[in-house]
Amino acid sequence: MILFESFLIALSTYSTVPVPQFDWNDRNMKYAICFFPAVGLICGAALWGWTVLSKLLDMSGTLFSAVAVCIPILVSGGIHMDGYMDTVDALASHQPRERKLEILKDPNCGAFAVIYAGVYLLLSFGLFFELYRADIVPVICPVFVISRSLSALCAVNIRNARRSGMLAAFTKNTERASANAALAAVLIMSSAAAVLISPAAGSITVLSAAISVMIYCAAVVRQFGGVTGDTSGFFLQICELLCLAGALLGGHLL
Repeated sequence: MILFESFLIALSTYSTVPVPQFDWNDRNMKYAICFFPAVGLICGAALWGWTVLSKLLDMSGTLFSAVAVCIPILVSGGIHMDGYMDTVDALASHQPRERKLEILKDPNCGAFAVIYAGVYLLLSFGLFFELYRADIVPVICPVFVISRSLSALCAVNIRNARRSGMLAAFTKNTERASANAALAAVLIMSSAAAVLISPAAGSITVLSAAISVMIYCAAVVRQFGGVTGDTSGFFLQICELLCLAGALLGGHLL
């Protein structure tokens, strides 16, 4: 029952899927972060279904790509894009660490957030368009699980820069050893799924995810002194964008 509560808490927090609500307590929050990748499973299933439907109806690459870009945002409620935009604003400020953390908490949207959100969406659209044309979109379906597994592993193992906020509440009572084991197992399975779907494109996709997390781990400590909910969202978005590029590169060159 506790694991089921943890699962529903993860879904209600990180997705728009309507599920019963539970009060957070020390017991059901121990494993909640372990179920974060389940939201990625929903995103991947939705993308796969949209890809199949688009092929059956012979839809244009333009319409396919427009919906494909929206799927993870609609499933997640935009929570990770919000983190991406806040983090871009903070990084673009070139202010000291304390000021960057303040910018992360600022509810106002800065110019750089809007600019780079547009850049992100345009790049995603173009990459999905090319992947659809190359008929290798299915390799992206496991990426939403990969990115969330890596994001959760970072959240569990890197110090929290503020030690407050939603991410801190999600991880402070986590059973770390169990969470690391569960998330690592999910990461391995989802990475293997990408490679099985397309050995060439999948391998470069997984490599792209690995490169993104290595860069993030070093940069987030240097820039912010640790992770926050916003930086975790930023990482997730960047990881998925690089995986799109990696899949396209692997599909064309290998």
